[in-house]
Amino acid sequence: MGTTTQGRKLEPGVIKTQDAKRALRRLNHYLDRTRGSDEDIQVHLETGTQEEALVLPRPAAEMFAVMLAALASGKGVQVMPVDAELTTQQAADVLNVSRPYLIGLLDDEKIPYRRVGRHRRIRIEDLMSYKREDDQRRHDAANEMAQLGQDLGLD
Repeated sequence: MGTTTQGRKLEPGVIKTQDAKRALRRLNHYLDRTRGSDEDIQVHLETGTQEEALVLPRPAAEMFAVMLAALASGKGVQVMPVDAELTTQQAADVLNVSRPYLIGLLDDEKIPYRRVGRHRRIRIEDLMSYKREDDQRRHDAANEMAQLGQDLGLD
């Protein structure tokens, strides 16, 4: 199981949802019991001995719980370093848009990028910042339309 600077991806179904739910329950129970602690967490394998503890920093265990929650609901997950750079196709896939549409966003300077030779690279941080702002714009527009519908008595 290798990792790259681009990250690691688990497709839906790679881990059985019931296994992810079980692990999530156990991890959340432990995290709740030790809330407020900043100590590392020792994980003992069910098949191992006490001497074979895997030590995880608490923030990593908390992130792992978020990943397990997605897997338990049948979703895939991907972990990527915050300084990772994506190709235009990878960035388009993250936004769930076509590559030409993404290129338009880059050309309109909506998302920062840099060139590597003839190719464009987008930092994941910049892409996720754009996505958050776009999601907020869509949320605000939906609220505005709902309010307009109420004002016009269309509900």
